Formats: sequence, structure tokens, C-alpha cells
Amino acid sequence: MLFIRVMSQQIGYFRAHFTQMVELLFQYGYVIILFFLIAVLYSSVGFGGGSSYLAILALTSIAFSQIRSTALLCNIVVVLGNVFLFYKQELYHWKRSIPLVLFSVPLAFLGGYLKISQGLFFVLLGFTLLFAGITMWLSKKIESVQEVHKKQSALKNASYGGIVGFISGMVGIGGGIFLAPLMHLTHWDTPKRIAAMASFFILANSISGFLGQYFNPDFNINWKFTGILLLVVFIGGQIGRRLSDRFFSPVQLKKATAVLIVFVSIRILWNYIF
Repeated sequence: MLFIRVMSQQIGYFRAHFTQMVELLFQYGYVIILFFLIAVLYSSVGFGGGSSYLAILALTSIAFSQIRSTALLCNIVVVLGNVFLFYKQELYHWKRSIPLVLFSVPLAFLGGYLKISQGLFFVLLGFTLLFAGITMWLSKKIESVQEVHKKQSALKNASYGGIVGFISGMVGIGGGIFLAPLMHLTHWDTPKRIAAMASFFILANSISGFLGQYFNPDFNINWKFTGILLLVVFIGGQIGRRLSDRFFSPVQLKKATAVLIVFVSIRILWNYIF
């Protein structure tokens, strides 16, 4: 009898969780599909997709306090494979890369730890997404730059990393969408090495920013829904790295995503400013 009672309880437990999972799939099915497509797109060009994850989540009923953490975790899952691949290809200049991350990591932690109001968060998010969307639209010109990198001081690299890291941690992205265009415009290195550095920067700052949010007393996250998204972006990231630009043009797809990001950013800013 005890065995039957225990089995009945276990079956009821799994049935309840299965029902919750099905409800999440039906409620946020479009979010899951968009996250998969974003992971494929961004991983093919060395990014994590944090700005687009934020754009999609901002249109849902998910609490704003959970949006940053969910986007950062998805970032980590996607770019982890990119960093490993770039490392195997020996694309990292560690002496030039370390100053960028050395200051960005603690400042990303600080930015993630800061408690900000819902209004301030969405205003920051709106301007961040607007900048990201415009940058992505113009990225074709930036990506075509092939000049040999100019020698830059460690102090300048550290200042770049620190500023981008703090903003990224506070908003909830890895920062690659800010850092990569800046590195291209300053001719920091070749496009491949810049993509590699952006992936490493995104990974380090996403981990730091998430830890900052985790230790915040107000930390809150829906692990069931986030778990589904993590699985989806992991699969999408694996596919994107293998597809690369063999079957589609990343630039064209990034332009379509840029339109979505700009639309969402304008909508957010309109709601919270005007």
C-alpha cells in the first residue's frame, strides 16, 4: 500500500509539472520559436543575441525583473560554444584582450547588482535596443573593413571594456553589440579576431552580470520557462555555428532583426517617456 501511495504521489507530481510545461509551450510558443531563430542568426556571426532576447521578452507579460537574467543566461549558452571554437582556431591575442575584460567583469557585476526601477530599466532598455538596432543595420559596412589593426594602449582598452561592461550588466546583455562596432571603427584588429574577442567579452560579462543579479536580494526567475529557452537557444546556437554563411547571408538576416529591435525600442520609449 505504501508503494502504491508513493507511486501515486510521484505520478501526480510529474503530471502537474508536465501540464505546466505544456501550458508554457502554448502561452509562449512564439517566444520559443523567435529565440531559436535569434540563436541561429547571432551564433553564425559570433554574437549571443542578448539585445534581441530582451526585445522579445519586453513584449511579453514576463516580469521585468526576470527579463535581464533570462537574456544573460541565453547569452552564456550561445556564446560558450563560439568561444571554444575561436580558441581552437587561435584567434585570441590575450595580451590585448585581458585589459578589455579585466575592468568590464567587475563593472558588469556592479551593473547587474544595481536595483533599478521598472521605468528606468525600460528607458535604458529602449535606448540600448535603439542603438543596437541602428548598429546592426549599418553592420554590413563595418564588417567589410579589412585594415590592419592599430596599436592601442591597455588603458584605452580597459576604458572601453569598463564602460561597455557596466552598461551591459545594468541592462542585461553581454555587450558585444556595443564593443564589436567600436573595435571595427577603431581598427582594433581583423574582423575574425574582433568576432572572437566579442564572443569572449559577451561570455565574461554575461556571467558577471548574471551573478550580480543573482546576489541581488530581489532576484527572481522562472526556471521552468528559462530552462526551455536555454535548451532552444543551445540547439539554435549549435546549428548557427555550423551553418555560418554557407546557406544564408548573416548581413541580410541581421538587417531584418535590426528592424524588429528598432520597432520594439521605439515602442518601449514611447510607452515609458511619452
